[in-house]
Amino acid sequence: MTSTFLVFAGVIAHFALQVAFIIRALIRPNRQPSSRIAWVLVILVLPVLGALFYILFGDTNIGHGRAARYRKASAQLSDLRRSNPEPDRMDGVAKRNRHLFMLGHSISGFRPLEGNAAELMVDSNTAIDSLVVDIDAAKTSVQLLFYIWLADTNGLKVVEAAKRAARRGVIVRAMADDVGSRDIIRSSHWRDMEAAGVRLVRALPVRNPFLHPFGGRLDLRNHRKIVVIDAHITYCGSQNCADPEFRIKAKYAPWVDLVVRFEGPIALQNQALFDEDWAAHTDEPLSNRLPNLPADKDLPRGVAQAIGTGPTARPSAVPEMFEALMHAARRELVVTTPYYVPSEPMQSALCSAGHRGVETTLVVPKKNDSWIVAAASRSYYSELVAAGVRIFEYKPGLLHAKSLTLDDEVALIGSANLDRRSFDLNYENNILIQDADLVSALRDRQRRFIAESQEVLSEDIADWSVTRRLWNNSVAILGPIL
Repeated sequence: MTSTFLVFAGVIAHFALQVAFIIRALIRPNRQPSSRIAWVLVILVLPVLGALFYILFGDTNIGHGRAARYRKASAQLSDLRRSNPEPDRMDGVAKRNRHLFMLGHSISGFRPLEGNAAELMVDSNTAIDSLVVDIDAAKTSVQLLFYIWLADTNGLKVVEAAKRAARRGVIVRAMADDVGSRDIIRSSHWRDMEAAGVRLVRALPVRNPFLHPFGGRLDLRNHRKIVVIDAHITYCGSQNCADPEFRIKAKYAPWVDLVVRFEGPIALQNQALFDEDWAAHTDEPLSNRLPNLPADKDLPRGVAQAIGTGPTARPSAVPEMFEALMHAARRELVVTTPYYVPSEPMQSALCSAGHRGVETTLVVPKKNDSWIVAAASRSYYSELVAAGVRIFEYKPGLLHAKSLTLDDEVALIGSANLDRRSFDLNYENNILIQDADLVSALRDRQRRFIAESQEVLSEDIADWSVTRRLWNNSVAILGPIL
């Protein structure tokens, strides 16, 4: 009798636990229906593990203390924006593109700025060499933020440049994600930078992993790549502080990135994003410099706007931006991304571009460092190709470039991928650009990627085995929670 009662009580307790987690998954705000369904499926199919997975990965929670810091920093930054005259001006923005920059303004509060000179770096090594030259020429300040910072040739070049700058009296602040850059953070190089006078911060620090479910999700990371020098030069793109050989995942190398060097007022918007991250981790106040200074009229009149997103920003800001750009395309749309696991509206936006006759191209790696993402991505191929979207898989290495160009006049570059991590979980930074010369250079680079890729045709997809289709589609069901 006692054993029967215990079994019965255990079954009831287990059922109650499942119901509790299912209710939590269903009522969590800012979650798409597909995500709710995916979590309910996981909880039901994996009775105990499903609940554990939900505890670890179910809620977008960086911890109450951390979230409060970010909210405070964001509020301070909002006060600076409100005190700046004419925050909604759209100088230099073509009328047909204003709705795109208005959307960007609604996300981060920055207006588009004219007067930015932009240069697309030739490759990853050139980008690092250019960065080191700029750090060595810095007079007042250097801000560095990387998701991954490795102690390899390029990574140590930046370490040494930061130390040299600090020793000559330049204010150098360096921040690296505590998971992505864990090796260098725990190395002598990090300590040497501190000894040289570089101010250091571990972004979203990991303390006791077992306590993270109560203090914030372990896998919510700072994925940003921000460099600002003397509040006038900034770098933006997909590249981490590492060699293209990327030795921690060498079998997928080389990592192929896009990086743009800007001179002009856009640097102050990136400075503001960096300051917000810094203030959320330290007791230092935000800079009192306004992030929307007048354009430098001596520079070409390229228009640029920084867009910062993350778990404490407006939900779904990243997919909103990408979807708006996709819907705005009239003649041509080219997207490059290493990870394509879209939301349903984004998949529809890309298909819609193809259906209405826009020359639409998606470029992804042929060999992905995430087999889960690779399978999920390919589950979307059939619908895309049927809509007229051309899909190319890049062969020479891992195409890590994150870019979108439309109609030879507007582009978006930065750190955000077209996947759920960038949509909901990671802090990201991008720059929206209206600059004919830069967009032309980006299109030339995208054409080079396409020339080195293999096109995926409808007959290729038709030849996939039933097993492969089953695998891709089964993994894609979990796309909303990947």
